[in-house]
Amino acid sequence: MSKSASMPRGSDPRMPRLTQIDAFTRFMGEGWATPDRTPTTEPGIAEASAQHRDRLSAQLPDRTIVVFSGTAPTRANDTAYDFRPDSGFLWLTGCPAEDAVVVMTPRTGGHDAVLYVPEPAYPGDTNFFGDAAHGELWVGPAPSLEDWSRALDIEVRGRRQLENDIADAASSDVAGRLDTATLPAGYAGVPASPDLERVLSELRMFKDAWEIAQLRRAVDDTMDGFAAVVREIPRAVAGGGERWLQGTFDRHARTRGNGPGYSTIVGSGSHAPILHWVRCDGEVTEGDALLLDMGVEGRTYYTADVTRTVPVSGRFSPAQRQVHDLVEKAHRAGLDAVRPGGRFSDFHVVMMEILARGLDDWGLLPVSVDEALSDRGQHHRRYIVCGVGHHLGLDVHDCARAQYDAYQGAELADGMVLTVEPGLYFHAFDETVPPELRGIGVRLEDDILVTKDASEVLSDSIPISADGVEAWAAEHLGAEDS
Repeated sequence: MSKSASMPRGSDPRMPRLTQIDAFTRFMGEGWATPDRTPTTEPGIAEASAQHRDRLSAQLPDRTIVVFSGTAPTRANDTAYDFRPDSGFLWLTGCPAEDAVVVMTPRTGGHDAVLYVPEPAYPGDTNFFGDAAHGELWVGPAPSLEDWSRALDIEVRGRRQLENDIADAASSDVAGRLDTATLPAGYAGVPASPDLERVLSELRMFKDAWEIAQLRRAVDDTMDGFAAVVREIPRAVAGGGERWLQGTFDRHARTRGNGPGYSTIVGSGSHAPILHWVRCDGEVTEGDALLLDMGVEGRTYYTADVTRTVPVSGRFSPAQRQVHDLVEKAHRAGLDAVRPGGRFSDFHVVMMEILARGLDDWGLLPVSVDEALSDRGQHHRRYIVCGVGHHLGLDVHDCARAQYDAYQGAELADGMVLTVEPGLYFHAFDETVPPELRGIGVRLEDDILVTKDASEVLSDSIPISADGVEAWAAEHLGAEDS
């Protein structure tokens, strides 16, 4: 995306800028109809965002709260990466606008909220064609301040008015994307408020009915994406490789939602044990086990996060099944441990014990199971150095600024959504494991909603047993995409 409309590449720098040519600017100000500028919003988002602001207001009375959406980072020269708003800002406003700010000013009994968005540049304004960031000629139909206000049911003002409205930035609690070059002068160098970031994270742990509906949709779309990927395995084997499967899911995610909620992982064979294998540039070979870690980010920015390990040929080898069965055993125990009143750490403890005992049965632990599980041991973690679960929501690793006592040390409660994801990762160059296990990586990951009385696996439409995965894959391998 170009950042300057003033002069084409290679033109004579002595020529005047287009915005300085009166005849051109007059002509560009005439003859334009009014496009539909209505923001695309999800039903219920305004009401949900207002309730979120009320919850934050109750936690931080008498404090001025300022949260920035941020701007797209530069990729190179005059091009930028895709913009993704700050999650706390989204939770409070439902607004996906770049370079926007929400300000909550305290009053008796709560806060008054104002959303500031960049002023659009319409025909008659030289920025209409001269500002590549906000000019409507460049970015397409741009909602007016009134359009945003009607769509989100919040007072909306122009971004340039922010500095006039807030005189003392130092007295504000600031959060959001503060790495933007467009911070108001008074906010330059003002650090994010750890307290505000913490409170936002801890409030966002508890999803309301509207948020749960968004997550259900993201999970359902992700399940369809897994099926779309499995259908393409024969083409990947024929030469498309991991990239073909990654591209298949990413296209699906872009069609159903905003895109993938994180970098899609497609690891075939010896790439499967590599925890963050996002390069996805390897071959897909018959006989490999294929680790797929994928999630659709919906158009309201809530994301799923699901993993299955699928045999490329349709059947697990004995060694692959051996690893899968142990991971499945741990996974089922972890799912059972997710319940209201239980502790967040419970499913971690139970799964690690099962994995450690299984590894010991295979002769892979250099110490006893008890010593491995102790704080001074952890030998089993050689084969699972990553965590085995996290909160899920607007971010794939949601609520990351929460304190330990509110996250890892907390009790699970109604409205929490989290993942359970045990795995075993035997790298191809790890000489502590027998040759038949080297290069095998297996992970099972599901998205779980904690309810008032129990828990619900949102992603259970894909089986987790080896037999079930094989049968599910057989239904889709080579099938026509619908």
